[in-house]
Amino acid sequence: MSILSMKLGRAGARTGQAKQNANPSFVHWRFAVVLIVIVAVFAVLALRAAFIQVIEPDILIEQGDNRTLRTRALPNHRGLITDRNGQELAVSIPVRAIWADPKIIHQNNALQDTRRWQALANVLGQDVQSLYDRVNNPERRFVYIQRQVSPAMADYVEQLDIDGIYLRNESRRYYPTGEVSAHVIGFTDVDDKGLEGIERLYDDWLTGTPGTRKIRRDAKGRQVEIIEMEQGEKAGNIQLTIDQRIQSIAYKELKKAVTFYKATSGSAVVVDVHSGDILAMVNSPSFNPNNRADAAPHRVRNRAITDAFEPGSAVKPLAVLSALEFGVADKDTVIDTHPGWMRVGGALVQDLRNNGELDLTGIIQKSSNMGTSKLALSVPREFLLDTYYKMGLMSDTGTNLLGESSGIFHQRNRWSQFELSTLSFGYGLSVTTLQMARMYTILANGGMKRPLNMVVNDEEVYAERVISAENARLLLGMLESVTQDGGSGTKAAIPGYRVAGKTGTSRKAIAGGYGEEYVNIFAGIAPVSEPRLVTVVLINEPGGDLYHAGDTAAPVFGAIMSSALQLLNVPPDARNVSSMASVMGGLPRAD
Repeated sequence: MSILSMKLGRAGARTGQAKQNANPSFVHWRFAVVLIVIVAVFAVLALRAAFIQVIEPDILIEQGDNRTLRTRALPNHRGLITDRNGQELAVSIPVRAIWADPKIIHQNNALQDTRRWQALANVLGQDVQSLYDRVNNPERRFVYIQRQVSPAMADYVEQLDIDGIYLRNESRRYYPTGEVSAHVIGFTDVDDKGLEGIERLYDDWLTGTPGTRKIRRDAKGRQVEIIEMEQGEKAGNIQLTIDQRIQSIAYKELKKAVTFYKATSGSAVVVDVHSGDILAMVNSPSFNPNNRADAAPHRVRNRAITDAFEPGSAVKPLAVLSALEFGVADKDTVIDTHPGWMRVGGALVQDLRNNGELDLTGIIQKSSNMGTSKLALSVPREFLLDTYYKMGLMSDTGTNLLGESSGIFHQRNRWSQFELSTLSFGYGLSVTTLQMARMYTILANGGMKRPLNMVVNDEEVYAERVISAENARLLLGMLESVTQDGGSGTKAAIPGYRVAGKTGTSRKAIAGGYGEEYVNIFAGIAPVSEPRLVTVVLINEPGGDLYHAGDTAAPVFGAIMSSALQLLNVPPDARNVSSMASVMGGLPRAD
């Protein structure tokens, strides 16, 4: 090899050596970009963390609380309603409600298990397709399937274990006395809201305010912490003046009478004379408040306070009372009713027969339209009308019961003689059964007027004297003659007791006059020597052959009053009648 080629080879080797040892720059541009991005991401995360943790920490706290905190209402059962002796008339019993979460149902495809859904429909008595229709919207989170189911039914539903079907606790109102006290107590709806009677009148008091409990739960829904508890206002109880023993007897006798006399309806009220407490208030027909599926509206109405009627002869004592109070008559006054009819303002007023001369007791006993008309026309019009007002016939009774009527009385600037005459024997005005009871309570209480009570309370009630005690005693003695031989209310007599009362038989008004339907009333007081109870019985539209109050309402009065006096241990007073005459201010003996 030549020297020249060797030099060239060495030169080439040096050139190749130099190219192999050349290295790139350490900070490559790609590496720089990645590094910058990573740093930027961590910077953003750091800034975001600082913002959340330092500047706006409440957002995450709120979101966390929304997922874990729950507020639960504490159970608050509706208050009890009891009678004057503590017997329960309305109670709350625990039941369950079945509800569904459609979103959970659809998420878990629970509708595919048709066998379980069919079993659910069968136990609830519903159509399975209707259940499907109620849960077909997956956007909804709460749907009631059925409310107030029994514990046994709830246990069965729980065992079905259908995804999205749940149970919750609630309460249901139960009325142990059923139809006997239904009109007084009333009832509630499915949400325990009072709809009628005492349940509605005192709904706020009976409901109270439920307490709340705020809890924290974990991801599985388990309670892990109680955050706070707030006590609500406890539901109050109501004690009525009703004596359920008397209430039951009154309802039994009234229902039997309405059926026997083929009447449209009936009402009865029993009142304690001294306190004004209502011991019984019943109507027939009634309804079962525990199952109102077939309860017609006319059965739900408390007729004793809502329905007004022309009282007929039951208010005739007020014409006599007006004459006594004004001073145009006394206990010895005699009125000539011969020949048994007269014309007043061109219209005819008559009795069933010619009774001739009658004293005030005879006018009441024979129920003379002639006698009461002459007495009513003997006093100034304003004084006569004022007597009706003072005896509580033109106003409410003070019970504040919902739906109570104040009666119907047309105010007139001018009254004809005939209108005043008909007013004296119970036409031209309409009153309720409870108003009649209040009127006779005033007579029995010696002329003292006080409101009637339905709820027991300790408040002292002011009593107003509206008529003299002497005239009240005189009138009570006259009313006693009605239940004795010759009177129209002998079937109201009670063995062993002196009974005062008055029958009332009035024809019902129709368009253009009066029809052939009757209202029968008997209002009475016992015992006469020391009045304790007032009872008023109304039989509306009796459909049989008997349509006079003495034959229909009077026997019912006797049965109710007799049982009530015995239950209250009121001693008989008919044994010492002669000694009682002095107590009654020298009234004639009631032999």
